Amino acid sequence: MTKPFKTLDDMGDIQGKRVLVREDLNVPMADGRVTDDTRLRATLATVSELADRGAIVLVLAHFGRPKGQRNPDMSLAMVTKPYGEVLGRPVRFVDWDGAAEAVAMLQPGDVAVLENTRFFPGEEKNDPALVAEMAKLGDLYVNDAFSAAHRAHASTEGLAHVLPAFAGRAMEAELDALEKALGHPTHPVAAVVGGAKVSSKLDVLRHLVSRVDHLIIGGGMANTFLAARGVDVGKSLCEHDLTGTAESILDAADAANCTVHLPYDVVVAREFKPNPATRTINVHEVAADEMILDVGPAAVEALGDVLKNCRTLVWNGPMGAFETPPFDVATVSLARTAAALTQDGSLVSVAGGGDTVAALNQAGVAGAFTFVSTAGGAFLEWMEGKDLPGVAALMK
Repeated sequence: MTKPFKTLDDMGDIQGKRVLVREDLNVPMADGRVTDDTRLRATLATVSELADRGAIVLVLAHFGRPKGQRNPDMSLAMVTKPYGEVLGRPVRFVDWDGAAEAVAMLQPGDVAVLENTRFFPGEEKNDPALVAEMAKLGDLYVNDAFSAAHRAHASTEGLAHVLPAFAGRAMEAELDALEKALGHPTHPVAAVVGGAKVSSKLDVLRHLVSRVDHLIIGGGMANTFLAARGVDVGKSLCEHDLTGTAESILDAADAANCTVHLPYDVVVAREFKPNPATRTINVHEVAADEMILDVGPAAVEALGDVLKNCRTLVWNGPMGAFETPPFDVATVSLARTAAALTQDGSLVSVAGGGDTVAALNQAGVAGAFTFVSTAGGAFLEWMEGKDLPGVAALMK
């Protein structure tokens, strides 16, 4: 199948060519050590392939939010050594001062990380002058950072217009998965959308009701929808000022033949802390001093049956307050059902967003989904149906 963007397969002979590769090296660090190297490992396929093919690999990335100022605490020099350990090959560090001379010394197969792109005021402004300066260092451009693709910055979008541009392997995998999930999915399609607040997912919900057959709403945001349907949710987290908006989304779902699933049994407690006294009750039995903290077992079983009849699943956000036991039960249970269906080959499952990744890891099933995106904001904007500038710039 031909893709709407060029990949590393379209590059031809790159022996000795300088390739600027935009990656996401924005990893959490403590005491000079990387505490989670997921993002570093995600770059392995692209950077290793380019180096093995004889390219001079120049990695572009940001680190933190230095706001256009040099800040030694946000220098990518700190990441270079741990990055080399993950790649299993030496990685050099190149400062922007004297970058042209430093790059000229590199040999085919070498890998270098350039200093934090956000040290330049022009990076986040997508300044054409900065784009031109960066472009002088390379012959080709590869964007492999889907997580930064919703930003139109010099290193994520500008370079794609001035150098031959290609999607890296991680970007390619991400775009292929997203195409299967919402671009041209196999129906019936289900979407699980959870999280604390409806307000943060309004655009997602509005977009999804026209694209999916089943919309499963969980987390604190389900309470706002329950309130819109006249349920007394007690002390539960609920945006009462948005019940009208929730009603309009339910109406739009009806018009689009999208079935919205809200919990009909729930787990409640009088205090929000680990392992308090709980009750599992019908949603109409919530007392004035109780709060809904998870979806109940009967609803979870019914939702599992919904997934068994679907062919595609998009998941963003937990079903309950999953960080606090025992309110992770619904999320873990439904995730395990989705994982089993995926492993059986009956379901294509695509999940994304920070909380979602944490929840799937907690359930021990992140590796059993078809694709799990580590991108936060970019994944959400894609679920909202928005064009991502870094992706649009790669399209042929």
